Amino acid sequence: MATPDMLVNALTTLLVTLDPPGLAPVFLGLTMGMTSVQRREVAARGSFIAFGILAVFALFGSGVLGLLGISIGAFRIAGGLLLFWISFEMVFEKRQERKERTSKAAITIDHIRNIAVFPLALPLIAGPGAISATVLLSGTFTNALDRLLLIGVIALIMLGLYITLLIAERLDRFLGVTGRAILTRLLGVILAALSVQFVVDGVRSAFGF
Repeated sequence: MATPDMLVNALTTLLVTLDPPGLAPVFLGLTMGMTSVQRREVAARGSFIAFGILAVFALFGSGVLGLLGISIGAFRIAGGLLLFWISFEMVFEKRQERKERTSKAAITIDHIRNIAVFPLALPLIAGPGAISATVLLSGTFTNALDRLLLIGVIALIMLGLYITLLIAERLDRFLGVTGRAILTRLLGVILAALSVQFVVDGVRSAFGF
């Protein structure tokens, strides 16, 4: 049975990985020129699609690993290293630059009605980091009830993300460049600590410590 600590850890890991405040200015860039109704539609569709992707990985991620012959310990080590790289990008502002480049490219290539799918849902919300974190967490939520609780956590975070995207313009003005940089770096340090913990747990699991 999932403990409160496990739920808090899942909530923190996914929240920090998704980084809603960091996504807000990128969302504004993606939806530039849209009306508030169109922007709301893009936010809702993108959040719903991303939820579906992460929910599938929460339910079947561990099973897919088993079919591929990958132990959860090995995936925890690999996923922890990937999350550590994302935290490194957050602390040194590399991730935001990459997100902004992705959003600019998408505006010129994709039609506006597809922006919710690409690049908003994939890869900006449900990117490699979020998918890896979800699969890692699903390894600790072993039974059906626990997996439902994990999906509930994902739904809660997606609701929060959707609200953040709706108030993105006001949030961006409130935080400003300095506030956004401080918050992103703080979240990056937290994610670095969580990713190291994933690696430690993976080593213990893989080598039986």
